[in-house]
Amino acid sequence: MNLLHALILGIVQGIAEFIPISSSGFLILVPEIFSWEVQPLAFDTTVHLGTLTAVIIGLFPEVRQIFLGFFQRHPDVWGRLGWMIILATLPAIFVGFFAGDFIEIRTRSKEVVAVSFIIWGSVLYLADRFANKCESTQVTEVSWKKSFIIGCAQVIALIPGTSRSGITITAGLFGKLSRETATKFSFLLGIPAIFAAGMYQSLEVVRYGADVGNLALVIGFFASFVSGLLTIQILLSFVKRYSYASLAIVRVFLGLLILVW
Repeated sequence: MNLLHALILGIVQGIAEFIPISSSGFLILVPEIFSWEVQPLAFDTTVHLGTLTAVIIGLFPEVRQIFLGFFQRHPDVWGRLGWMIILATLPAIFVGFFAGDFIEIRTRSKEVVAVSFIIWGSVLYLADRFANKCESTQVTEVSWKKSFIIGCAQVIALIPGTSRSGITITAGLFGKLSRETATKFSFLLGIPAIFAAGMYQSLEVVRYGADVGNLALVIGFFASFVSGLLTIQILLSFVKRYSYASLAIVRVFLGLLILVW
């Protein structure tokens, strides 16, 4: 695999995993637009693990609190949040396990990515503009019901172009979470989701082999890690002052551009 391609795709993964524009969609589109060879599954696995490391470090205070509270006999609010995240992850794991390959085969095209960009960009815009009566301003205030609904929404992200962060942030906004709370909950919910996807892909790599050089994997990992870490910090600062409307419009514009490309 070309090392420059590894660097670029690692950066793309790190940015698109957390900004609601769909990392899976861009990992399909970028090679297709530039006529690159499709990257091996081992590379996709590695860059996902890079973004997993980024979110753990980027939200380390919250992750630490959840980890400590999770193992208490009587979980505190952080331990309760940890159990809610586990529960909210189960729908995506269940559907991904039984239907992931089918969805991957049927939906891996630029047309599907483009339509997903347009549809879910529009829904994000509506959520951001009209679901603004905030009831939860702290991530520990998210209820069991809201967390499970957000987790169910995460299933839609199995379709390329949807954006895991985008669909969970959208569900959080409709659930009356503040923009910052919806964003943080989405990132925390991504930890077990990205881990599960990475482990599944790792098993596939072991099964079929890794047709990619070690240096390309190292470059991809650190590119996705560094860009992901920076993106997390920038986005959390962004949503304190601005809305998601502009990003939603960009999604719709990109979708239309892809359709007429």
